[in-house]
Amino acid sequence: MSEGPITSGHDPRFTPTLFAHVGKPNSWTLDYYLSHGGYQVAEAVLKGKQPDEVVEEVKKSGLRGRGGAGFPTGVKWSFMPKDGQQHYLIANADESEPASFKDRYIMEDDPHQLIEGMIIGGYAIAATKGYIYIRGEYRKAYDRLVGAIKEAYERGYLGKNLFGSGFDFDLYVHRGAGAYICGEETALMNSLEGLRANPRMKPPFPAQSGLYGKPTTINNIESLASVVHIMQRGADWFAQMGTERSKGTKLFQVSGPARRPGVYELPMGTPFRELIYDWAGGPTEPIKAFIPGGSSTPLLPFTDEYLDLPMDYESLVAANSSLGTGGVVLIPESVCIVDAMWNLIRFYAHESCGKCTPCREGVSGWLPQLFEKFESGKATREDLKTMEDLLDQIEGRSFCPLADAAVWPIRGALRHFRDEFLHHIEHGTCAVKSGPRWR
Repeated sequence: MSEGPITSGHDPRFTPTLFAHVGKPNSWTLDYYLSHGGYQVAEAVLKGKQPDEVVEEVKKSGLRGRGGAGFPTGVKWSFMPKDGQQHYLIANADESEPASFKDRYIMEDDPHQLIEGMIIGGYAIAATKGYIYIRGEYRKAYDRLVGAIKEAYERGYLGKNLFGSGFDFDLYVHRGAGAYICGEETALMNSLEGLRANPRMKPPFPAQSGLYGKPTTINNIESLASVVHIMQRGADWFAQMGTERSKGTKLFQVSGPARRPGVYELPMGTPFRELIYDWAGGPTEPIKAFIPGGSSTPLLPFTDEYLDLPMDYESLVAANSSLGTGGVVLIPESVCIVDAMWNLIRFYAHESCGKCTPCREGVSGWLPQLFEKFESGKATREDLKTMEDLLDQIEGRSFCPLADAAVWPIRGALRHFRDEFLHHIEHGTCAVKSGPRWR
């Protein structure tokens, strides 16, 4: 994994912003942040714009949530009521999706950028309290965030009457305990309240009844950091990058056998080929498939048709997959796809909270058992039919998207690599010899 971003020189419209200071000495300190204009945007916004103007500017920019779902950020903010209640803003820093690691670098190397984005977001939705819910394994990021928040309070960038505007904003960091389910926004709120991290029934949605029953908005780290630059440079600057419906820049992650795995900040719509070959240096061994957006997205064959796809929401949906978090994983020819899917389903089976039947019985029960039959050479064609029927019974029927996240990669594997499942049935073993990393 690279220590910092490799910036693009191919697109004259684009200069990295989110990762401009990642990897620089002392970039996580307040003095460094102030040296390149830190908190000036928040001050200008709080003194010179009404909250509704901020929401409209973010809407106009076309920023969509960078946590995976891609819901328009400004629209999400506009759902918050104008009721005088206590409002909350939560930064979802759980980042537990396998192959996703972009937010970690913002928190470790540029935490004040996140804090400034949360101040602006809090102002826009009338939230005077914010929480950063961070996965427990991110100890370095946690320490840097706590240090940055302490610095911000000491210098008056958090707390009462920010910049003399009359707006108060307090910010807290909460460490999770390593549960993937806490990436789901309602399970995250339950965890924050000290409850078991089970997802809640919707409606009511968080904007109506969220943390402690009060109106709440939950945003991804990358989304909140992007707001700083949108408010500094204007919605038009952000909207002129990317595609018609997927605007701006995004942090794309590359893992697997690539020469330069890491995080790359590029305009939305950049082809997978450019990301993998130009920025990540190309594969170090023959590749047969790739996961385009994190472990929950259906994998695609490593062919010209899919390598030339633009990395945007609409193009991936049309290809029966998803952009997700932008976590691209290269799968070598030497890896059995059935092995790879067995690896993933064991992860989702372990991480299911067990609240609803499709997930508890299907994801944590039947699917692992079926894959074990394939791996032990005992699977039949009837087992393959049972697996496909089971996917239909699980998808779209659970409290939260975890069950769907387990189903979708298997659907992609069956769509493009069904022959490897059939090889297990007919020969009792993998079509290729997988290495220990998948077992």
